[in-house]
Amino acid sequence: MKKILIYDPPMCCSTGVCGPEVDPILPRFAGMLAQLEGKGVVVERYNLAQQPIAFAQNQDVRAILEKAGPDALPLIYIDGQLELQGRYPDAAERSAWVKGIQKPDTSSV
Repeated sequence: MKKILIYDPPMCCSTGVCGPEVDPILPRFAGMLAQLEGKGVVVERYNLAQQPIAFAQNQDVRAILEKAGPDALPLIYIDGQLELQGRYPDAAERSAWVKGIQKPDTSSV
């Protein structure tokens, strides 16, 4: 089972889609995550403003933040590998991620 970990910069809420100035990529990213969850992908999302302990407990995340600071966020890991740093996936990347993850075949179970 695939697993995606997202370490978001400080935002007003867990998805960043509230408040007066919403980055237009955030609703698209949230939609992609919902699609992937529907395909059985485990998604864990951490917001620096609300869950700082998750950042401190992950050695890789802590090391990146110590070196580059909060401008390195977001950090997006897929199956333990850092996929993106400092930005959210663009439309082509989101599409490739969704297409690349197939729903498990349960017809023979």
